[in-house]
Amino acid sequence: MERHPLLRGRRGPAVATYPDGRPLIGASVRLDRVGPTGPPDLPELSELFEALDDERVWAGGFAGGPAARPTGPAGLAALLPDPVPGGRVAYLVRSLRDTAAGPAGTVLGTSSLGDAVLADERVHLGWTAYRPAVWGTGINVETKLLLLEHVFTDCGFGRVKIQTDARNARSQAAIARLGATREGVLRRHKVRADGTFRDTVVFSIVVDEWPAVRDGLRARLAALGRPD
Repeated sequence: MERHPLLRGRRGPAVATYPDGRPLIGASVRLDRVGPTGPPDLPELSELFEALDDERVWAGGFAGGPAARPTGPAGLAALLPDPVPGGRVAYLVRSLRDTAAGPAGTVLGTSSLGDAVLADERVHLGWTAYRPAVWGTGINVETKLLLLEHVFTDCGFGRVKIQTDARNARSQAAIARLGATREGVLRRHKVRADGTFRDTVVFSIVVDEWPAVRDGLRARLAALGRPD
């Protein structure tokens, strides 16, 4: 089978490469790798804890839901991935402009890339949460544009999965607006932190769709006055 033009020019059976945690920089946000690599009082972990310390963030099912909500930076650090080769890469999302959440430099949230299978050229984009003050402002659009550009163009993946708790209608709508295709529902898929089981709604974007999805995301940012 002929490879998609974005995936040509690479040799060997493993076309894709693991995300390496490099900084991803846009017009309004900067993404830097974050993880439990030091003491829990590291400034970025404290800032991220403060950003996500809102019941509305956890009500949507982030990291297992309300029962998983940490009480301090150390608890949040336990929810972040260990920095192992090929493992999940968590990013800190920081503003480059003044926003409703605060001045430039404010930590806005987090998103991750994980569950990568190089031979199948697939990866999961998820574990996303932001301060409620920036919901619906375009921050998620630019964050996803940076991450999708990285995995399709830099890493050579052919499929990106994005999923959410079936209870989280807001998240489902946001994923659909990215241009992702809704594939279906995995029933009784994962246990929440409170012991109940969640149904998971699965979306995807494949490499053939990426140019159109990218153009759509850029158009949304331009309409908001935030060119990529």
